[in-house]
Amino acid sequence: MGENKRKIAVITGASSGLGRQFARQIRREKIDELWIIARREDRLKELAEEIPMPVRTLPLDLTKQERLDDLAELLKHEAPDVRILINAAGYGKIGNYKEVSVQDSLNMIDLNCRAAVAVTEACIPYMAKGARILEICSTAAFQPLPSLNVYAASKAFLLRYSRALRWELFGRGILVTAVCPYWVRDTEFIPTAKDTKNGRAVRHFPFASTSQRVVRRALRDSRLGMAVSTPGPICLLHRVTAKFIPHCIMIAGWEGLRRL
Repeated sequence: MGENKRKIAVITGASSGLGRQFARQIRREKIDELWIIARREDRLKELAEEIPMPVRTLPLDLTKQERLDDLAELLKHEAPDVRILINAAGYGKIGNYKEVSVQDSLNMIDLNCRAAVAVTEACIPYMAKGARILEICSTAAFQPLPSLNVYAASKAFLLRYSRALRWELFGRGILVTAVCPYWVRDTEFIPTAKDTKNGRAVRHFPFASTSQRVVRRALRDSRLGMAVSTPGPICLLHRVTAKFIPHCIMIAGWEGLRRL
């Protein structure tokens, strides 16, 4: 990777939530330009105006193959030095198999899994030693979650993809971190997740963190080269507990907690 290549960071899901917060905090990293990706162009333009560095807005719907192809073609044309990739695009829906539409379930798989893999593998050829990848997973990845079934399964996929990819890229000096936050209260995730036939399937979201805190800790853990970032005590407790308690018991516990 030549020294004269423009050093960039790529952030998906940048129009809101964690993606937006990553864009605000990424300026502390040593990059020349920030590429922000999301469907809502107006939100991207608003965000670009508040970031004191060159920003390229890419209004792309990553559930569409042609938009993924557009991104791959742009990378090929520009051939930048991708120093940081943050896959923050994703969403969840609350409810059981009858209460979440088939289309929502398929869209979750497309965005949370398929798009994350496609964007990651489009960027890897333009990454060199010292580059970092952050895949935004969830504590939902640590166990099966009835009433968040497809979402939790999609994040489990992304967590395991991240862990294996880390080994595959080890020889190239590229670090991969799976970021697994708990509930985050100041994003659109919870309102979007509750917009189903039974948004009350999960009634409360105790001990929710803030996007600013999650992002700050995730970037720190990435710089430290950690394989998994659990940005908060609840995330860490969930991760450790899930290693020792059978999933059938964890599921029963979740079934009780979500009704409180």
